[in-house]
Amino acid sequence: MSDPALHPCFLGPYGENDALLEKLVVEFLRDHVYWRRNFHPEDPPAIPTHAAQAPCFMAFEARLRRELHALSAALKRSVPFHSPRYLGHMVSDLLIPGLAAQMLTLPYNPNNVSEEAGPVTIELELKVGLQLARMLGYPSDPVRRDCAFGHLTSGGTLANYQALRLALAMKAFPVALRAARVPLSEVPQDDWQAFNLSHDATIALLARYQDWLAELPPGDARHWRERIVEERIETLGLLGFFARHPQLKPPVVFAPVTAHYSWSKGLKLVGLGREALRLVPEAGMRTDPTALGELLDAALRERQPVLMSVGVLGSTEFGTIDPIDALVDARDRMQARGLGHWVHVDAAWGGYLATLFREPDGGLRPLADLRADYAGFPSDSVYAAFAALPRTDSVTIDPHKLGYIPYGAGAFVCRNHHAIGLLDESADYVFAAAGGDDFFARHRALGRFIPEGSKAGAAAAAVYVTHQVLPLDHAHFGLLQRQTIHSAEAFRAELACFAAAQAHRVRVREPYPADCNLVCVALNPVGNRDVATMNRYVRTLYDQIRSDPGAPLQLREFFASSTTLDPQLLGPTDTARVLAELDLDPATLDPDDTDADRLVILRHTLMNPWLIDRENGISYLARYFDFLARRL
Repeated sequence: MSDPALHPCFLGPYGENDALLEKLVVEFLRDHVYWRRNFHPEDPPAIPTHAAQAPCFMAFEARLRRELHALSAALKRSVPFHSPRYLGHMVSDLLIPGLAAQMLTLPYNPNNVSEEAGPVTIELELKVGLQLARMLGYPSDPVRRDCAFGHLTSGGTLANYQALRLALAMKAFPVALRAARVPLSEVPQDDWQAFNLSHDATIALLARYQDWLAELPPGDARHWRERIVEERIETLGLLGFFARHPQLKPPVVFAPVTAHYSWSKGLKLVGLGREALRLVPEAGMRTDPTALGELLDAALRERQPVLMSVGVLGSTEFGTIDPIDALVDARDRMQARGLGHWVHVDAAWGGYLATLFREPDGGLRPLADLRADYAGFPSDSVYAAFAALPRTDSVTIDPHKLGYIPYGAGAFVCRNHHAIGLLDESADYVFAAAGGDDFFARHRALGRFIPEGSKAGAAAAAVYVTHQVLPLDHAHFGLLQRQTIHSAEAFRAELACFAAAQAHRVRVREPYPADCNLVCVALNPVGNRDVATMNRYVRTLYDQIRSDPGAPLQLREFFASSTTLDPQLLGPTDTARVLAELDLDPATLDPDDTDADRLVILRHTLMNPWLIDRENGISYLARYFDFLARRL
């Protein structure tokens, strides 16, 4: 059932809150105009009052209206993400606070790369980083020396790239100190030790180096800065750095088979290459901790450095959640044995679910209190995964997914803000501690730390205002996340009824029970044992629930998405299990036949808050399964 507290949050499937949004947009557009007029009211208007009567003005307005009407008409062919009939990809209706804040900010056009270009919104972006850090359980008080740091990106792909950049900088910096022969006892004795320091040890070494540098005469300090810069991986590049340290191998990254393709892209971008990505075998489409432990043991034996292990908090394909607690435990065990590495959580999809686990005072919500709200959520393993987030090193979150913010608003958050200084393009912070102890003064020149050279401040305003209106805890923003879990539980209940009612016609299975609000469904006609035939059947069904830009939207009753089960990623055990559950002959699974090399299944994202409309007595989930039954 939808919570009445959510009723004012969205424009609504029927545009129910149009008056609210229109009132806000008009009010703040007028406010922007007043701001312009009062900047220097003694200046005369540059555009004369009679300009609108000029033929060229009217011709311009006519062309503008023509093109805008054409655009508006074309946009009517867009996918109806706002509708509870849409169960497809990771997008839904937009929260009014974020939408209004973005519209309000756009005419000011701030650029969040420097304080001069975005003096207001850059401060908001830094505060957004702290809001997200608090949601994750990271230190979020800017006065604390170990406070976390976060910034927005265009999406999760760029945030994952930032994680790779930062982890590599952290791993290589102690080696640069050794190579420059910095006379500090804290510098490790050999390159292997230096390349495998823990996150906290590297931060401590960086702080010790800064303190030592500050005590030197200016000329000596400049000399040491230059020596360090010459030895850093950011100066030498991968080729030059590892040529100078031949006893070190380039590091690898361990990621689950459910990892987003952005990890392959990111490793290519940082220069390590796709070969550096090592996929960890799965257990139930979640990272297998035993397999990860074996890979880490092998890396230590072979003296193969590991840059990071990646955990997924809500896979984009199956909604599964990796055992984050097992990842950080493995990191700590290997660190004690001399193999240090970063733990990054790709929570692009599931990050905002952390609000369900967060008390208003910032503490972790007790498991019993949490379970009282649901039929079966969360499992012990899911609770342990979210409880372990404060022990990780960095996290990717997408406000434009379960944050219900307009595209593109991803986010990167790291546990300790000192780490981000290693990415400073000018190196002022690392070597001169620019900004002193003031957290905001240190990071206002945001462009020095991030990949982008230009970045819309309007996105920061949208996220910040949304988090202020709906704080990131279970009593506020969590109400929306709770609705998505209730929808997923209702979907699975309807799925069970559908499977029973249609058992004489089709085998219906959920290949991997979801951990959150994304559910996949496999269907195979009764009596069919051929993989290619099943795939054609599902594709034909999917053709009736996918977006078709060439046809009127109203011809589609519902929208969903599809994905595939690839045996190479599933592994032999899970592949055999899924084939048996669907009564498929393993011999018909043909790696050389694109129609039969994997299994095609339906995928449903259950984030729309109105899937169960108690006000009108409608369950769009029940209607969806009625629709499927008619199409079988």
